Formats: sequence, C-alpha cells, structure tokens
Amino acid sequence: MLKDFRIGLFLLLLAITGLIISSSAPRVEEVRPMSVAEQNWVDSVFSSLTPDQRLGQLFMVAAYSNKDRKHTQYIDFLVKNYNIGGVMFLQGGPRRQAILTNRYQASAKVPLLVAMDAEWGLDMRLDSSMHFAKGMTLGAMDDDQYVYQMGREIALKMKTLGVHVSFSPVIDVNSNPSNPVIGNRSFGENKEQVAKRGVAYIRGLQDHGIMAVVKHFPGHGDTDVDSHVALPVINSDMARLTNVDLYPFQKSFEAGVMGVMVGHLYMPLFDTVRTLSATISKNLVTGLLKEKMAYRGLVFTDALNMKSVSNLYKPGELDALALAAGNDVLLFSEDVPMAIQKIKDILAAGKLDQADVDARVRKILRAKYWAGLNRYQPVDVPNLMTNLNRPVSRMVQQQIYEHATTIVKNDDDLLPFLRLDTLRIASVTIGSDAPTYKEIMGKYQSGPVYAVPNRYAPDSSFARLLTRLTPYNVVVVSLHNMNNTPAHNYGIGDGALKFLKALQANPNLKTVVVAFGNAYALKNLADARTLVCGYEDNYASQLVMPQILFGALPAKGRLPVTVSETLKAGLGLPTPDYKRLRYGTPEAAGLDSRVLAQIDNVALESVAYAAAPGCQVLVAKDGMVVFDKSYGYCTYDKSQPVNSSTLYDLASVTKVAGTLQAIMYLKDQGKLSLDERVSSYLPELKSTNKREMTVREVLMHQAGLKPGIATWEKTVTKTGPKPTFYASTASPDFPREVTPDLFSLKTADDSVWVWVQRSSLLPKVKGKYPVEYSDLSFIMLKRLAEKLLQEPIDAFLQKNFYQPLGLGTMTYNPLDKFPKSCIAPTENDTYYRHTLLQGSVHDQTAAMLGGIGGHAGLFSNANDLAILMQMNLQNGRYGGKKFFQSPVVSEFATSKEAGSRRGLGWDRGDPSKPEGPTSNLSPASTFGHTGFTGTCVWMDPENKILYIFLSNRVYPDAGNNKLRQFNIRTRIHDVIYKSLQKT
Repeated sequence: MLKDFRIGLFLLLLAITGLIISSSAPRVEEVRPMSVAEQNWVDSVFSSLTPDQRLGQLFMVAAYSNKDRKHTQYIDFLVKNYNIGGVMFLQGGPRRQAILTNRYQASAKVPLLVAMDAEWGLDMRLDSSMHFAKGMTLGAMDDDQYVYQMGREIALKMKTLGVHVSFSPVIDVNSNPSNPVIGNRSFGENKEQVAKRGVAYIRGLQDHGIMAVVKHFPGHGDTDVDSHVALPVINSDMARLTNVDLYPFQKSFEAGVMGVMVGHLYMPLFDTVRTLSATISKNLVTGLLKEKMAYRGLVFTDALNMKSVSNLYKPGELDALALAAGNDVLLFSEDVPMAIQKIKDILAAGKLDQADVDARVRKILRAKYWAGLNRYQPVDVPNLMTNLNRPVSRMVQQQIYEHATTIVKNDDDLLPFLRLDTLRIASVTIGSDAPTYKEIMGKYQSGPVYAVPNRYAPDSSFARLLTRLTPYNVVVVSLHNMNNTPAHNYGIGDGALKFLKALQANPNLKTVVVAFGNAYALKNLADARTLVCGYEDNYASQLVMPQILFGALPAKGRLPVTVSETLKAGLGLPTPDYKRLRYGTPEAAGLDSRVLAQIDNVALESVAYAAAPGCQVLVAKDGMVVFDKSYGYCTYDKSQPVNSSTLYDLASVTKVAGTLQAIMYLKDQGKLSLDERVSSYLPELKSTNKREMTVREVLMHQAGLKPGIATWEKTVTKTGPKPTFYASTASPDFPREVTPDLFSLKTADDSVWVWVQRSSLLPKVKGKYPVEYSDLSFIMLKRLAEKLLQEPIDAFLQKNFYQPLGLGTMTYNPLDKFPKSCIAPTENDTYYRHTLLQGSVHDQTAAMLGGIGGHAGLFSNANDLAILMQMNLQNGRYGGKKFFQSPVVSEFATSKEAGSRRGLGWDRGDPSKPEGPTSNLSPASTFGHTGFTGTCVWMDPENKILYIFLSNRVYPDAGNNKLRQFNIRTRIHDVIYKSLQKT
C-alpha cells in the first residue's frame, strides 16, 4: 500500500509539472511516419524469421577487435546460430574493427545493428582515433553549436566505420561532486544547460545518420557509487526527480532521440526490493518511461555484465527480467543461448506477451531500416583511415577547447599576459612533459619550461626547482595527467600542493595555476590568485591553453559545476583578444589542409636535390599559423635535424625586419619626412654626389646607388686580414666580432660609411636614375635611423619591437645568446674569414661591422619572424599594443613607381616573370622580401596570408643556386593559393 501511494503521488507530481506526455502528443513513431517501402521491408524480414531468430534480434553482444580468434569465432557462432540483432564494439583499433564488422555482417541473416560507446569520440574505445571532449568540457563552452559539430564529426566517423548507434550523450545532471562514474561525463549541474547540450549532441548525430541513445535513465547524477561495481541508490524525492533529473530526458524525447538507456541504479521511490535495479524495474521502464512519458523509441539496458546487477542473478535470468520490465534491446548479454531459453520460459508462463515481444522486434527492424541496413554496404577498409581522418575534425576539436577553457580567478589582473618586455615568465609542468603545451608556450616567450613528470614527486624535487625560479617574476604551473578520483585529490600530489603554496607565499612572484583536468579538482587550488581550468589533458587542450594565457585567443568558458562556496557554476572571467599570432588548423582559416600538405613534396624535393640541407616553412592565414614544419638537416651530413627552434641567417630579410622597422617608426613619429633629402639628416652628404637624393628614392632603390661596393675587400690581402683592421682577440680597439676568432676595428662602421659616401652613382636614363636594388640604400638608412634615434639600431629594435613582441630568437650576433648547435651554418668561407660560418653573419660587410648591418645581420626562426611580420600585416597592432600609430606599413607597402616592383623598403612580386619571387596566384598587393642565404617572407593584405621560408642554401657553398633553379620558394607559395577554399 505504501509503495502504491508513493507512486501515485509521484505520478500526480509528474502531471502537475507537465513532464508526462499526453496520449495526444506526437510519439517517436508518429514523428517519423513509416513509408510503404519501410513497412514492406520490416514485414518481409520479420516474416522470414523463426520465433527463435526473432528473439535473437533483441540481443546486442559485446565484440572486441583486440581479442583472440576464440572470441571472434564465438561472435560468429552467435550471429549464425542465434541471429543476434547487433554487436557493441569495445576495445581495439579502427581497421581491425572494420574487418570484423564486414566479417560479421557477411554471416548475418539480418544485417547487424552495430553500436559503440563513443561519448567523446572513437578513442573512448579505439586506439589510433580522435578524442574530442568529455561532457564537462562541452558544458563549459559558451556556444552549443560546437556540441552539434562534434556530434556531426563523430557521426561521420562512425558511419565510415560501419557503426549505426552511439550510446551518447550522457544527459545525467551531475549534482554530486563525489560521483565516480558520471562526473566529467556530464554536461554539468544545470538542467537547462544539460538539456540544451544534449539536444545539440543528439541532432549532430542523428542529422548525420547515427542513432543517439541518451543515458542513464532516470538520472545517474546524484550518487557516489560506481554502478560498474555496486548498485547505486538514488534517494531522490519526487520534486528532485521531476524538476531536475527527468528534465533533460523529456527535452531529448521532444527532440526525437531514437534511443534511451536505462541505468543500473536503485530508486526506493519506485521499488521496495533493494536489489531491484531500474534496468529490471517494470515500474520505471514500462510505467514511467513507456507509459507515463510515452516514449516510443528503442529502450536499451545498460550493460548486463556490470557487477552491480550480474552478480545477483543466474545466467540468462537478468536478460529475461530486463525484457519483462519493458526494455527493447538487451545489451552485453553474458549468455545469449541461456537468455533465449529463459525468455521462452517466461513467455510460456504468461509473464510476457508474445505480441509485445514481436512489436519490439519490429521496432529494432525499423531502426535498422533507418540506419540504411536495408541497403547494406561493407566498410571500405583500404580507404578507412583516410576517410576517418577528416581535417575538419581537428578544427572542431580545437574550437571546443577554445570555447571551454575557463579563467576562474584573475585577482592580479595578470591574464592575458601583456607586457612581455617586463614579464620574466617561467613555466613548470607537473605530471607530464606536456610536449604540445611546452612547444606553444615557447612560441610566445623565451622563458624555460621545467618538467616534473611524476605527479607524486617528493618534496625534494620541488625544493630544488624553487631555487631555479628566482630570476623570474611570473611562474605558470600546469597540472597534467590528473584523474577523476576525489579521494586522491584528482591526481594532485601533496608535494605539488606544497610547492604551489611556497610559490604563492613569495611576494616577488606571481603564480598562475593551470589545471588540465576535472573542474572539481579546483577545490584543492582555490587559494591561487590566478587559476585556469582546461578540463582535459590532450593535444587540443595543450595547444589552446598558451594561446589564451597570452591573449591570442579570448577566454570564453564558464564552470559547468559548483566546486566550492567561492567557485560556483557559471563562473568564468572573459578576457580580450590581443591579436597575437594564433595556432590552428588550415580549415579554420579557409584553407584545404590536404592541398596544403603538398608543401611537403616541394620542401622535400629541395632537400633531396641538395637545393638546401634543410628548411623551415610557415604559413599563417587571418592571424593563425596553419602550417609550420621543418625539413631536412642543418648540414648534409645529417647529424642535426632542423626543428622549429633552429635559427637561420635572414640575410637581406634584415632590411625589412630590422632597419625598415626603425624607418617606419621614425616616419610614424613625425621625425622623418620621406620627401626630405637624406643630406638634411646626414649633413656629411651635402658635399657628396648624394646630396640631392631623398629618403623616398633611397627606400625605393631609385637614388642612383650601386648594388654594392668594395668594403671588406679593402681590409684583406691575399695572405689574410690586414692587422690594421683586424685582431684575433677582442679589445677596446677591436671590439667588433667578425667571427669568434676575428675582431674588426672599432671605427669599421665609419670606414664603410666613408666608402659609401665616396662611391659613384649609376648613370641616369632619360633624366632619372633606374631602379637598382642596392645594399648601400640600407647601409645609409641605418646610419640615418641611428642619428635620429640617438642609439644603436640593434638596441632600439630590441627595446621597442623584439622584446615587447616576445621574440626570443630574433637577434643580431646570436652567439652572444645561443649555442652554435641552435644555429644552421651558412657558407664555408674560403676567401675572407676562412672558416665555416655558424652564428656569424654571412654577409661580408655586415660581418665587418660586427654583425649589425642595415642590410643584413639578423638571425631568427620562422615563428619569431612570423610574429614581427604579422604585426606589420596588422598595420602595427599586435599583443594589445600599437607599435605604429598610423597606417605607415600600408603606406610603405603600397607606394610604388611605374614599372618597378619595389615599394618603400618592401619588395613586391613581379607578375611579368613566370618564375618570379612570389606566386603569380598572389595579388599585386603582396609585399615582403627575399634573402641571399635562401630566405623569404611574403605578406598578402587582401587574403591576410603570411608565408615564410627559411633555409641555408649557401651551405657549404654560396654558388649553390638550385633553390632558384627549381623555383622552390615560389612553388610553395603557389600551393598556398591553391589551398584557398572557394566560398
């Protein structure tokens, strides 16, 4: 009586709250009317089956692609002899699973319904597969559309693999932080958000041909017991159940979800027998789900092998009880032959109606028709991996973490990092080396990344680390390889927590704590003044996190669960977009990654044909680096591979990456007029043949200056360097390093300047000087810039550009900062310095000047050069700072003379030449420069494309012209434009 009274009250409350669908409401089957073709197929298949074969359709058994022949043969046996309706694949690999799918389908009388647990992607079960995101991560996002897109991508992969059913999404409302089985699989604690995200996921799957199965009915969120091990008790009262737990299920039913899974849990509200799981509760499955909520889709049991229920019954009994309770599909039966016999027994005993069982078989056949099994096609195994690895999937994967990563606390207003010239940042990773995170952190700043791989490392490990952090004023500590176990602090060791407290107690240090794991773990980190949650620890989350810390991406996420009294659900601090260079996928920028991959062929060709021993290629679109690869080696002996940290001599790219930045700055500040004579700024020119030339003419290489003049040649004899110009050791009189073993006179700069002043000019043509590219132009401009800036150009650039931009590798004289091993060697100089040049500038005049020339001298890797050039492409705006107050870059890049490809300092393409410096597919507005050592940078302001190629083609001999002969740089540029997707 008491039980009936409770159920009566419960149903009354359901009616009052509106959760019961009236009998007049559209049912699942009515929402999708049955066509004549479908009716005919279902009737035909049903009629062709014996009674036992029909019962077999009710079973979906577990299959593995990583088990032995005995297992495979047993599944074959069940398919052929018991006509099972489907298989649920668990562990294994995609190709192995595809082969088995084809095998089992070939043996089936009725095509099998194939299912997988793929809540966060195929990698939930399979190796070599993509991970997207768990429910908690999706719940943190600011936009539901990415849940839909993830559902779409998972659906397309499942269809490729021959799968028809996904046991997802989890729509349990997780209100218990100690929940060991749902936790981060749930979208969160807010029922509306759980429902919205669940519906988006369902539509993403079902719009693309995969049946969604929501779980775990009637709600598994408020428990601290793992149902895989023991039977959880859900002590919800009627108000909680109706207003919270059932709400997402009701919304999913309204959205047309095709399947629901009943959880292994006990609800005293419905049943008095303590061992009666919801899976075998007729009050829940039939009474609540099918009758009162009028659900007409497929009802799946949770896995019947789970110990919370399987330990309580003899083989086959649980299956029969589950079918009698109202379930349609018996999942993970441990003994199909015995289960069929038990079902036949209860049918014979009148405990189960045959017509009802037949109706369920027909429901399963309808699902098979919807899945396309009426026109079954085997999986395309040869092309499987190509078809699975959709490039768009990577884009969606990254976008999820971009929208989920949450800044939880920012008490010192430290994030995003702004003043890179004043912040001395060190990073510490605990629990992993975190290679992707480390690499991307290094692209924004040059500080070290220390790793403590053992998350439970002893205090002594952290004590040693504390002493190494004293030179820094900011430390970013990231926690990796965390787990979901509340009892073990989610994988955060005591030593790590003490280490964090020690850092936070240091008044001279600001600490940023980054948790790559479960949001509930933040309760252990709540003392941090700057706290960020990444939710998961994978390639995409590690890729995104540094970009948010440095403001390349704005923070958008919000906590989907309440962690503590101070860290409530919904908390998330938005941050601005500082327009720093980002790192992502080609598809996110409108490029086709499969076309872009053709760069590999051209770059590897350059290595194979010895056009250069190695190279770096970087492509950015819309401020996002979408291609960044290194090829080959630093030398032909292949002793040291090129990597993204390798420094190259930029040669004449120095003109635009160094001197021109200073000239544009002076123009922007109103300290330099382009149409003023250079002699107005450098009076010593007034008595020379250069008195009339203007700054504009010099920048455009139209001032009559010769391409070059003898400089270093005047300082050597056939037997070696002149002692009046060089010494073998540094001294006040010989301070300029030419090589580590050769130093030039302190007045070498003045000597070169005198030779430039005395140089003759080119003859005029029709009253005008011809356009003639000249190193003398930038030697002159450097002199002019240093005069107006009143400081050496290298110091000015470092202070005003390179340090604020965070360029750790861009520098003159790299041997002052880096070991030789970091630098690609250039020429084996047999005529001037008589040594292999590695870290010493290749250009002879720049070498004479101590490595700092207006026309040459800079070294960099591709990434740092890209940052500087992206700032130029953005007209001086970068990282929250305006490096130029006016559109001076556009002015310098667009100014041109008729018939000339030269801009104001910048070079341009030459469409008249089929193998010019830029792709003929690029617009005429493209600007940049090339370098003698085998370098180039090109920027396209119309398409917002940045392209960088760095190599040491002059190793070991500057006479190697194969890079130009094979047109390597331009052909790569061509590929970029061919990869532009048409919109």
